[in-house]
Amino acid sequence: MQTIWLGGPEWLAVLRIGLGLWWLESWRHKDKKGWFERGTGIAWAAGVAADHRWAVVRRGFDVVVRPRPKAMAYVVVYAELALGAGLVLGFLTPVALVAGLVLNLLYLVLMIHDWAEQGQNAMMALISLVALGAMGWQTWSLDAAMGLF
Repeated sequence: MQTIWLGGPEWLAVLRIGLGLWWLESWRHKDKKGWFERGTGIAWAAGVAADHRWAVVRRGFDVVVRPRPKAMAYVVVYAELALGAGLVLGFLTPVALVAGLVLNLLYLVLMIHDWAEQGQNAMMALISLVALGAMGWQTWSLDAAMGLF
């Protein structure tokens, strides 16, 4: 493989870190007071789920999220923070990549009508898949420094 400026493993690390920064930005721009105190994020998602074209999404939301809106708000917000930190630092990277892939796929399915969200979540899921398949934790990561994975 020929590359410019950096080697293949370094470019893969750049991709992994960029994905982590994307997750951190998702966390940073959330109105945490709204999510945690007023339940705005889960209320918005409930509206999206209620109008969803697939019954399985409506039922899944009603079973998993609706009964515990406060807990789910914390799960979503802090999952994005943990994913971002894990990918930027390269700590427990395979776990972060799989969890991020699952979360992006959940977002993709929930927001099937929103083309902007579709593109973002599809690209984030693709980056996760590539970084996972290419073992993107081998360079510039705490995992590599600690001999994990």
